[in-house]
Amino acid sequence: MDIGLLSLLLVVVLFGLLLAGVWVGFALMAVGLVAMEIATSAPVSSVFARRVWGAMNSWDLTALPMFIWMGELLFRSRLSSDMFEGLAPFTRRLPGRLLHVNVFGCALFACVSGSSAATTATVGRMSLPELRKRGYAENMALGTLAGSGTFGFLIPPSIIMIVYGAATEQSIARLFLAGVGPGILLAFLFSAYIVVWALMNKDKMPPLEPLAGAKEKLRALGLLLPTLLLIIGVIGSIYAGLASPTEAAVIGVVGAMVISGFSGGLNWDGFVASLRGAAITSCMITFILAGASFLTVAMGFTGIPRILASWISDQGFSQYALIAVLLVFFIVMGCFLDGISIVVLTTSVILPMVLVAGIDPIWFGIFLVMVVEMSQITPPVGFNLFVIQSITGKNIFEIAYYALPFFLLLVLATAILTVFPEIALWLPSTMMSN
Repeated sequence: MDIGLLSLLLVVVLFGLLLAGVWVGFALMAVGLVAMEIATSAPVSSVFARRVWGAMNSWDLTALPMFIWMGELLFRSRLSSDMFEGLAPFTRRLPGRLLHVNVFGCALFACVSGSSAATTATVGRMSLPELRKRGYAENMALGTLAGSGTFGFLIPPSIIMIVYGAATEQSIARLFLAGVGPGILLAFLFSAYIVVWALMNKDKMPPLEPLAGAKEKLRALGLLLPTLLLIIGVIGSIYAGLASPTEAAVIGVVGAMVISGFSGGLNWDGFVASLRGAAITSCMITFILAGASFLTVAMGFTGIPRILASWISDQGFSQYALIAVLLVFFIVMGCFLDGISIVVLTTSVILPMVLVAGIDPIWFGIFLVMVVEMSQITPPVGFNLFVIQSITGKNIFEIAYYALPFFLLLVLATAILTVFPEIALWLPSTMMSN
């Protein structure tokens, strides 16, 4: 069959299955089966069994359920309320004041979560009522939360980085290190926007609160201490070379249990619910990875990735032109698919083109994560929008409108990262070479 017709057929089959409500993992497997039946005489069942087993029998993936469980445990603890009370005294005199708590709180929780939805839900369920009670503008309260909640994917430990690393056989530790610089950049851009907005809209800001004294700030630091210790235990152990990402995930689970136990926010029912939630999410991601792994092999048999990579090479596209095209492509994909599905659906086809263009696969992983962050706040399938809707009852399109400035800041950050790739690559190249 002509390669163009085959590509069109596979796309139709994939989106047909997705629109019919078939789970993403099984839809990917079905497309792989169709591709292999058409393009090769190889024993499909044998290839399928080997690839699916190989995709799930990966030591790197052991970290995935552990980090997910850690986030589930912390979600059910008092960590969010402690973070709000701990951060509030230090933001009262900044232009924008407590709006910065959404940014800093999401950044801190992202360091111990790895999930965008968990970060948004955990911080939002505490910050939104407090901001509303103090009279902060609703559009900024919701917008800052929706945008900052995306830190859960970028700031390590990141579930989606583990997925990308497993799918592309890249170092998860290097990806974690590469996410630090862009995470700081995004937090700076979001806080800078809050400052500018607050200075231009002084009439929409609530009255000033009393300055925090030394005693109150000391108490606030005490409330932040468990989070900081957990960050040091999880991320610090990886960066210091004392633990692999999988071992650090175990440290994180133990630390989360200790924090949840001492805070009194986790009972037996919550513990069982955290296990159930982690198991469901882990199984979903594993099925998607298994389907993507088989589809990758099937695409190799069809020759589509090789032909596309050769076509890109023949066109002589510059790296900037290719990145611009991929940015638009991923933004459109993000309107209809969740982030993990985007990663596993596209890497088998896109990565060969990226490598031909001379783009570093670690940098591309961070670029892809940042674009996936945009998908979290773009309707109609923006997970952060659904999370905030569940908290507030607002229409997701209204929330998306409030999040639009932060979507544009994500695009700006991606452009900055493209022009200055060292923002992502400097730390892994420095620390991993020592």
